[in-house]
Amino acid sequence: IAEAAGRIHIEDTEKQRRIILTPDNGDEEQTYPVLKRATLLVEDGQHVELGQQFVVGNLDPKEVLRVQGVRAVQKHLVDGVQGVYRSQGVPIHDKHIEVIVRQMLRKVRIELPGESGFLPGQLVDKPVLYRENARAARKRFEELLALRESGEWTGTDADLEREVDDAQASYEPLILGITKASLATESFLSAASFQETTKVLTDAALEGKTDKLRGLKENVIIGKLIPAATGLRRYRQLEIEPARRTPALLEFNLDEPYGDLDGDDSFMLPPLGDDGRTTYHFDPDSQE
Repeated sequence: IAEAAGRIHIEDTEKQRRIILTPDNGDEEQTYPVLKRATLLVEDGQHVELGQQFVVGNLDPKEVLRVQGVRAVQKHLVDGVQGVYRSQGVPIHDKHIEVIVRQMLRKVRIELPGESGFLPGQLVDKPVLYRENARAARKRFEELLALRESGEWTGTDADLEREVDDAQASYEPLILGITKASLATESFLSAASFQETTKVLTDAALEGKTDKLRGLKENVIIGKLIPAATGLRRYRQLEIEPARRTPALLEFNLDEPYGDLDGDDSFMLPPLGDDGRTTYHFDPDSQE
């Protein structure tokens, strides 16, 4: 796929074929070797966009992620799976596939740790990364504000923003296979219930891991309420009270439908006709 928008030139020799891409932004030319028997989707001199496919075939999701980013690879995976189901006439909502794709893209690799507690090359979950980055940014921001008030630091607001950004860890998004993504989950109970139980539990014991029981599977394993719907803590602490009392007129006893109609409490309809003054009672004991 094209790693930049630009114009291509196809060189065809006896042994091989090459596609040379000249980016529009003036960067260095990029060369892509192509098999002679491959069917081209582009022509010589054609202008291509970022991520455009050159030959017929399946795209590597890792290449799509590297060139176009997370959103593009998510759409590519969902469309690919949906294409298989739809070809067999099976309708399925995108959300079911998106849940799996989200787990496949949950991990990132740390490049520059900044002032976070991570190490270069470490694989971490995105929620853990976001929490640690927020903590590091808040700590650095408070330190610089204190130094500015004391006169030890005289940077501008732009310098302050740059310092806060540098304190956060930079990362590279990753895509994992379904099996590896399941084993790389934050919960060791969830991972142990899937595959390689002995290895997962041994590693967790050696590292002294603690399972926070934030997912569904680990709570089911130990017999706790799952953290969803009424199982959430904020819903378990609610006390439900009626907003207002139901009027007596609307209360109805199915066992004794006329038990509450005594004497003058019978329901009456308005008069019918031009000069009629007949009263219609719904009291079964009434003779009128």
